[in-house]
Formats: sequence, C-alpha cells, structure tokens
Amino acid sequence: MVESQAQDDLALLGLLQLVSPALPIGAFAWSQGLESAFELGWVHDEKSLGDWLEGVLEDGLAVAELPALARLVEAWQQGDEGTVAHWDCWLRAVRETRELRDEDRQLGASLVRLMRSLELAPDAGLPEGPGYVTAFSALAVARGLPPRQAMLGFAWAWLENQLAAACKALPLGHTAAQRLVERLRPALVEAVGRALTIDDDDMGPALPGLALASGLHETQYSRLFRS
Repeated sequence: MVESQAQDDLALLGLLQLVSPALPIGAFAWSQGLESAFELGWVHDEKSLGDWLEGVLEDGLAVAELPALARLVEAWQQGDEGTVAHWDCWLRAVRETRELRDEDRQLGASLVRLMRSLELAPDAGLPEGPGYVTAFSALAVARGLPPRQAMLGFAWAWLENQLAAACKALPLGHTAAQRLVERLRPALVEAVGRALTIDDDDMGPALPGLALASGLHETQYSRLFRS
C-alpha cells in the first residue's frame, strides 16, 4: 500500500511538472490564433474570451487533441509503434495553417529534447519530428500517467497558456483570468469525458474561425506571439 501510494504521488508530481508553465518548451511564445482574434475584435473582454475558449474546447480539443492523446497513451503502453505513427500523422493533417503546424512541431521538438536530457525519451517508436501531442503522450507514459489524467493535464496546460496570452495582449487582469478558470474547469472535465468515448470516425476539429484567425495572423502587422 505504501509503495502504491508513493507511485501515485510520483505520477502526480510528474503531471504537475509536465503541465507547468515553467516547462522549458517555449509554449508562451504561441497563442494558437488568439492574438489575431484580439486584433480582429472577435475577442475583446472576459466574456468573449470565455466564449471563444469554450468553442475551441468543444469543437477542437474534445474531438481532436484529447481523443488522439488517449489513443497515443494506450499505443505507447502497448508498444504499438504503428498506431503512434498513425495518430502523429493524423494530428499533423488536421492543422489548418502553417503557424499551427509550426507550433505543434516546434513544441514537440522542444519536449523531445527535454525528455532526452531527463533520460525519459522512449527507446523506440518516436516518429521523426513528432508533434507536441505525441511527445506529451510519450512523457505521460514515462511518468506512469493513465490516459484520463494525461488528458486533464493537457487540457489544463492549454487553458493556462491561452489565459496567459490573453493577460499579455488584452486589458485582462489576473483575477478575471481566475474567474475564467472557474468557469471553464467543468468544461475541461466534460471535454475529457467526451474524448474518451468518441469513435475514430467522429474525430476532427471544426474551427473555421480559429483557422481564419490563424491564417490572418501570418500577415498581421504587429505581433507579440508566433501564432
């Protein structure tokens, strides 16, 4: 019992490390099209930001990154390199703009370098130039995390990064950001639950607004973020 509790505690601490804003992978430099949504006036205050994030979570993460992450974790646990490669390619294919693809690959490359420096990279099966979700799943398995906890951590890290970007680029205070955390925490849990039950054929993001914002960001005159 004591050994099992210690393993659970270490897994929890590993999750906290994995989703920490201090993780040196450069996530702070990307906004996933959010900066362009600010520039266009689509997102301009606390309420509109919450609406935007809920939409991205419901029509994006819950049907793309999160279910793919669950499948990747299970594939790593089973040593199924073919399935890992399949979902890594699938995630690359559903990135609708150059910036979103670049973000995914660069964060993945940074996380792989970190895993190797910590001697946590898998011995085999890591695709060449893996995306962030694929690298995240590999590290989650190395830390002993089951799919649901890995998915909750991934969703939490996404939310924190989006709110950090908003605090930099909008007149949004940190207290307002915490109100949005309270508003969206149940939505994160719901998204993970939905992602765990979705069929392969029903997966795929439907985010035309985010894709348009990301595409416009590539030529935006003044930018704080790389996406």
